[in-house]
Amino acid sequence: MFTKILIANRGEIACRVIVTARKMGIATVAVYSDADKEARHVKLADEAVHIGAAPSRESYLLADRIIAAAQQTGAQAIHPGYGFLSENEAFAQRCEDEGIAFIGPKAHSIAAMGDKIASKKLANEAKVNTIPGWNDAIESAERAVEIARDIGYPVMIKASAGGGGKGLRVAYDDKEALEGFAACQNEARNSFGDDRIFIEKFVQQPRHIEIQVLGDSQGNVIYLNERECSIQRRHQKVIEEAPSPFISDATRKAMGEQAVALAKAVKYQSAGTVEFVVGKDQDFYFLEMNTRLQVEHPVTECITGLDLVELMIRVAAGEPLPLSQADVRRDGWAIECRINAEDPFRNFLPSTGRLVKFQPPAQNLFAGGVGDSGAAPAGVAAAHDAGTTGYGVRVDTGVYEGGEIPMYYDSMIAKLIVHGIDRDDAMRRMRAALGGFVIRGISSNIPFQAALLAHPQFVSGDFNTGFIAQHYAHGFHAEDVPHDDPLFLVALAAFMNRRYRARASGISGQLAGHNVKVGERFVVVVLGADGQHQHHEVSVTDFEGKSGSSAVSVGGKSYQISSAATLGEIRVQGQCNGASLTAQVERGTPRNPLALRIVHNGTQIDAMVLSPLGAQLHRLMPYKAPPDLSKFLLSPMPGLLVQVAVEPGQKVQAGEKLAVIEAMKMENILFAAQDGVVAKVLAGRGESLAVDQVIVEFE
Repeated sequence: MFTKILIANRGEIACRVIVTARKMGIATVAVYSDADKEARHVKLADEAVHIGAAPSRESYLLADRIIAAAQQTGAQAIHPGYGFLSENEAFAQRCEDEGIAFIGPKAHSIAAMGDKIASKKLANEAKVNTIPGWNDAIESAERAVEIARDIGYPVMIKASAGGGGKGLRVAYDDKEALEGFAACQNEARNSFGDDRIFIEKFVQQPRHIEIQVLGDSQGNVIYLNERECSIQRRHQKVIEEAPSPFISDATRKAMGEQAVALAKAVKYQSAGTVEFVVGKDQDFYFLEMNTRLQVEHPVTECITGLDLVELMIRVAAGEPLPLSQADVRRDGWAIECRINAEDPFRNFLPSTGRLVKFQPPAQNLFAGGVGDSGAAPAGVAAAHDAGTTGYGVRVDTGVYEGGEIPMYYDSMIAKLIVHGIDRDDAMRRMRAALGGFVIRGISSNIPFQAALLAHPQFVSGDFNTGFIAQHYAHGFHAEDVPHDDPLFLVALAAFMNRRYRARASGISGQLAGHNVKVGERFVVVVLGADGQHQHHEVSVTDFEGKSGSSAVSVGGKSYQISSAATLGEIRVQGQCNGASLTAQVERGTPRNPLALRIVHNGTQIDAMVLSPLGAQLHRLMPYKAPPDLSKFLLSPMPGLLVQVAVEPGQKVQAGEKLAVIEAMKMENILFAAQDGVVAKVLAGRGESLAVDQVIVEFE
């Protein structure tokens, strides 16, 4: 077994590998860029080596510097994580040539499966079901349009070396095929250094289901059940679960056996994933094979009890798999939500900056990215019980409170994983965990995740990869998260306000006759857009002898709420009418320092809790409209301005491209919201933009 390994990655996956290595008694070496010198993976590792500037092409993609770091520190093996060099056959071969073990498949397997064109041909030879399409590299956008017409729209345009949603577009007509080809080539060239593109038929109403495989150097290959990854936005997975609520045992077995056949055909060693697109009649087709650890591997760890990172390390060290196919178990149900640094209410634009507050929910599972959430079980003696300690919550993350989310890398903050007895139990646990996840300083997609978890079609398991595009075609808005009991939010605001007043009333030294009175009758003013507020009369009565317990009456309904949450704490946990309660309550909002912000199950309200007289006076306050910014194109995110598509005096129409901003490895195109004439261009190509910085001014 290795005594020291280097992790050629960053963020949560680097932390995840470090924790398992530590559990195995293996020393770790981190590598880091200028942007990551204070990163969490650097602090967790035993040693750290600086490898270059912030952009990944000048650091994490430089194989020479990573190999040199391994040689310099005496690391016998390199774990590549996912992304970056994880599926680069030249890097895997270079490690082998330098006498360093690559904790992943052999270079020939990566070459065969990492190239989507070659892998499809191999899949056909291995008698794996494949989708109709054009499997050779396409030389031009015009040729792409011809091929797309022959196959029949819609088609999927894909970069041969793509992954993570980059270098991938769906085209429904010639115009989209032409533009999609160019966009895929650019993204693939920038992210992977390989701009080869191919096209295949887009299966409508598909589900994305993948099979986890494991192989060793003795020729043994097994599959570890499936993961349902159909909840995707712009081809990037948002929620994953295991098992799938859709496929039958017979389909699971057939998919698993085909995945194993494909892995054996390329003499696959290590952990890998064979992805399938599955039709409504459970007909399935090979999509691609990811020759690395997947982002969503924790859900498989939960239901199988296996530590996939440990098994990867043991296989790379030459050990045989410690279990056979018959030993693979399927226990309970696991769900993972990807918590990303993006603003769902601003069309999911990237959000970078400092994590002013980062408080994940309490955990009781082996957490690869956390490490301090309970003792991880030791070893893989019996292969099982290494990935989970039962049912509960796990958080894998590479960030910490006070740290920075840089603009140079992907937008993931953390992975929130729950393991339940069944799917209903897992969804219940996930809703509570999302409700207790406190992130401040940047925006996150937690409200969107909560909305998805509450959607009737997700709850029933009736969805496909078009679910988000279908239900949130015009973006995500606050009203997309209706609360099943809106008056509860009002009651919680009144309950917490009374606790604040009770504390204030006990402060010594108050002027006689002017001391704070707690009171029992309030008016909760729920603040609405354009000054359209709702007023609710509320009474709050404390239970005698029960600290932190009150009866709240509003709108003819009664709520018995109890919570031991300390004042100033954002996360509020307790009971309401006998049921468990997890919510977030915060004093002060960006527009109103006197308001309370209440968040529960993804629904958010801003409310002022006033005395009856105060509410009367508040009704008389004039509404102050925000300034009109329609004559300006503002940068919706921090990022690099890579193109300004207009010039002064130019007439533009609604929907016309104005500028392109690059952030978190993705290009974001800004379009004109209405017709107009450009007056000034106030930012130039190559400029680093701040949020709301003016790019273009219109007449």
